[in-house]
Amino acid sequence: MGYRGISFQKNVYVWLLFAIFFPLLIWGGYTISPISLHDIPTSHIVAFLILIVALSLMPMVVGDIHIFLAQGISLAIFLSFGLFAEMVITLISVITLILYVRLSKHELYRLPINLLMFSTASFISGFVFYLLGGEHGNTNLLSLQGILPILMYVVCYFAVNQVFLYSIFRYLHNSKRGLITSDTKWDAVTSILTFPVGLIMFMLYEQVGLVAVLYVGIPFLILTLILKLYHASQKVNNYLQRAADVGHDLTERLNVSSVIDVFLERVSTLFPVDYAAIIDIKEDRFHLLRQKFKGENGELIVHPEDEICKMVKKQKRGVSFRTRKEYSYLPNIHIPPGIESVMCVPVIRNQIVEGFVVVGTSKRRAYDKSQLMIMDILASHFGVALVKAKHYEDTKNRSERCALTNLYNFRFFETVLEKEYEKLEVGESESLSLILLDLDHFKSINDTYGHQSGNEILKQVADRLSLLIGENGIVARYGGEEFVVLLPNVDRKKCYDFAEKIRVNLANRSFTLKQHIRDTVKPQLVKVTASIGFATAPEDAEDSLDLIRHADRAMYVGAKQAGRNKVAEYRKIS
Repeated sequence: MGYRGISFQKNVYVWLLFAIFFPLLIWGGYTISPISLHDIPTSHIVAFLILIVALSLMPMVVGDIHIFLAQGISLAIFLSFGLFAEMVITLISVITLILYVRLSKHELYRLPINLLMFSTASFISGFVFYLLGGEHGNTNLLSLQGILPILMYVVCYFAVNQVFLYSIFRYLHNSKRGLITSDTKWDAVTSILTFPVGLIMFMLYEQVGLVAVLYVGIPFLILTLILKLYHASQKVNNYLQRAADVGHDLTERLNVSSVIDVFLERVSTLFPVDYAAIIDIKEDRFHLLRQKFKGENGELIVHPEDEICKMVKKQKRGVSFRTRKEYSYLPNIHIPPGIESVMCVPVIRNQIVEGFVVVGTSKRRAYDKSQLMIMDILASHFGVALVKAKHYEDTKNRSERCALTNLYNFRFFETVLEKEYEKLEVGESESLSLILLDLDHFKSINDTYGHQSGNEILKQVADRLSLLIGENGIVARYGGEEFVVLLPNVDRKKCYDFAEKIRVNLANRSFTLKQHIRDTVKPQLVKVTASIGFATAPEDAEDSLDLIRHADRAMYVGAKQAGRNKVAEYRKIS
């Protein structure tokens, strides 16, 4: 059964159903079983019990379900000792498995659920066996009367288990899990493999007695171990294939944010993850790049002195903790409450740890060594993809932006202008406005205060324009002391409002110059004004270049020649 927790109300319902139906099922099994425990030699019961308990300590984890290959032994016990003995021994093995898994507090509901599931499967299967005339100790399996009840017993046992699991996932966990899944197929395979083993053990026990437990039990334990190892290898191969797919997916991303988002998303589907974080190292301090908390906003788990991250950085290899108890003794731990299993792996480049990937889940013993190895591989893919995306963004930024002001350069601006004008032509937008501004008497500022001061003003103007325009448009440096603003879906009146707001802001707020060439070391406050022209399409332009030319004409003729520190709009002459 799955590890996921359930609400308090559902917990109450589970325990209530258990309190009502479990005693009835046990009593029903005792009542309809023709063989009493008193009629069975104690040593024989103990031998079978030891074998089935040993099998329960070697489970395979398929999906969220622990599968242990005890069905064959349960079948032999049922055919030899009756329904009640099989129910008791099977339930003891289930309890052993649950103790082996070591449930956390929020998983305790799994105990009554599993006991109800196996006792229900045993009772219904046994009832069908007796209904079809099945008899204990009957080794004549060649006749239909001898084999049919046994086959129906196995089929009913499998079917009841699957319906129970489907109901648990559907109604307790609100999962869309289908009735038949990959877990179902694994359970079917184990039932088919264990069925002949159970028949052989039963027939041999009827012939030679207790020694049959050794003859069949030991080979069956070895078979179970082989299947477990095979399943583990298949699981690792599957992880490797999926890790390779994640690597391919990451290399296709050219945006740092996209790389991080895709990585967290894929890791969360690959492993059980309730919390995930990407941590960067800058100047020997840890900085959170992104975190993901399932179902909650969560809290930061990183800290400049977080001991788990420090441990990983020092060792240059990942660490895994199966339970909170394993790491709770460490100082300065900032794992959110409720997180049990944790993996932390380094992101290494040129033999230097540049960051970490941290994942955690409320499940106990959720991560094994193979998963830590896969996570390490994923972190390597992630590191390579992140560096590639950063280089691409840096190159793209240098090609699109002005190095001084960090505004878009005019080359990039022209591309955006053409695309926005195409949207206007096909009706995707109603208007397109363009503002062009030139700083007044800028040469005299350079001559008086020096070119470094001129650069300071340009950067401050760029910052103000970006702040004033915000998400309403795109600001670019046109060249020299000229700037251009593109405003999609902004009509003439709104464009004038933006232009006037820019003019007033520049004229009324002084600029601070720290790198001037004056005799004093004190910062100098300087007033700077701008001449501004604007045009709006489709009224003022037939193409994108018209929009720039007409705004430029409005700026020089309507603003500069009219005395500067003015806003002028372009008007077509009819």
